[in-house]
Amino acid sequence: MGRGNLTDEQWAVLEPLLPRGSKAGRPPVWPRRQLTDGIRFRVRTGVPWRDVPVEYGPWNRVYDLFRRWQRNGTWHQILTRLQSLAYEEGAITWDLSVDSTVCRAHQHAAGARKQGGLQKEPPGGVSTEPVDHGLGRSRGGFTTKLHLAVEQGQKPMSIVITAGQRGDSPQFETEVALPSWFTSPGRQSASRHPLQ
Repeated sequence: MGRGNLTDEQWAVLEPLLPRGSKAGRPPVWPRRQLTDGIRFRVRTGVPWRDVPVEYGPWNRVYDLFRRWQRNGTWHQILTRLQSLAYEEGAITWDLSVDSTVCRAHQHAAGARKQGGLQKEPPGGVSTEPVDHGLGRSRGGFTTKLHLAVEQGQKPMSIVITAGQRGDSPQFETEVALPSWFTSPGRQSASRHPLQ
């Protein structure tokens, strides 16, 4: 097992949250745990997909799983379920800190296709990409602003990407929107949220 791979305890929590395969037939050649560790390796180190070590499976299988789950919203569902479980265990406190940082966009960001649908592989995921693509004009050129909300245990709760010239205050309501599991009927926990 590699240094950053999931432990058996972590996998026991994560595995029931993963989507079940609907096709009958022979089992997959590459186990999901192995591919998931490959995705985590790539995200943690930032290496190109082709440089993911062979021990995690073929790089294109690791990439395909990542993109498929990104497009159909599986990653978002897993995050929401994990946050829900952590909240029920009392591991999340809803005292949020919100901050942002501005990142300078690469000079080639100005040369993106005007018609995103013509891209070889258009961006995908749960939400549609904003019209401005998270790029804005400021004195320094093209910039992007990252707004991050974290709870007091320093666990990231949400991230919002906007154009660089956007202010922090308008994004605050977007960032601290309560997840659907937080206010579901029958939970007394909604009263613990400090913003209500």
